[in-house]
Amino acid sequence: MMRALFAALLALPLLAGGALAQPAPSVRGAISAEEMELQRMLQGGRIEGRVSIPDRQSASLVQPAGKEWRDFHNRTLAWVGGVAVLGILAALAGFLGLKGRIRIAGGASGRTITRFSLLERANHWMVASSFIVLGLTGLNLTFGRHLLLPLLGPETFTAISIAGKYAHNYLAFPFTLGIVVMLVLWVRDNIPNARDIDWLRKGGGFLGLGHPEAARFNAGQKVVFWITVLGGGAVAVSGYVLIFPFAVTDIAGMQLAHMVHGIIAVLMIAAMLAHIYIGSIGMEGAFDAMGSGQVDYNWAKEHHGLWVQDVAKGHRAPPPGDARAYGAD
Repeated sequence: MMRALFAALLALPLLAGGALAQPAPSVRGAISAEEMELQRMLQGGRIEGRVSIPDRQSASLVQPAGKEWRDFHNRTLAWVGGVAVLGILAALAGFLGLKGRIRIAGGASGRTITRFSLLERANHWMVASSFIVLGLTGLNLTFGRHLLLPLLGPETFTAISIAGKYAHNYLAFPFTLGIVVMLVLWVRDNIPNARDIDWLRKGGGFLGLGHPEAARFNAGQKVVFWITVLGGGAVAVSGYVLIFPFAVTDIAGMQLAHMVHGIIAVLMIAAMLAHIYIGSIGMEGAFDAMGSGQVDYNWAKEHHGLWVQDVAKGHRAPPPGDARAYGAD
């Protein structure tokens, strides 16, 4: 009897321990204590661990701003870029369908006038070609996973993306140089003035409201110039912050730089699509300005009559790098 009682007393702690170890009945939707603690830490700031290497950035496990940045990259930027790029393409297609190609009113004269010098054209094409590659590789970073990956497969898409990454990083340097040269060459002729208001009011002559007078650059070209210089400068600066991580700012600054870089870049792409349209299929004779540098005399009088008058009177020097300001072919 005593032995049985002693055995029962010894078994009580084991039975009690087993009972305490049993988990509480789960309740649907209940949050564990660990999850509550994690949420509390997230509301208070970032979650950091301990590292033995000098780079303290690697100790960050979770930071609330990272979710905002991820949402921006995966949603906001995709929406802004998609609406801007597809919207301008639809608008240009509609304009071409309604108005057709803008022709030279008096027809080609057969005489030409020097519009841009070799230096100006070479710099323009350096900026333009760099921007096209930068734009395409940048769009791949935003839309590639959704559009190209299913079509190309993982291996091909990865190879293209890696090559695009290197092209994007290295072409940033000639693009930036070209922006600076462009500013030096053309800033004098792109200062806004009262004449630009009339050009904008008449829609540049594209809407049938009469053709406004313009000097070497009209109001529309001035808008493109300042978008290129100021927007390109902002894209370049924010891009260099990303190319050289943590050189000038912390992770929060880099996330902000990425947001600025992405938004301005997609808006610039939309604006440059309109510029490319006007300079190619949209207007007869416009491409010659950056092609051969020689434009038809009637085209020049129609779109830049005040500039033609200044050249004819000798009030303007030849374009930089070109000894001939006017000539007949």
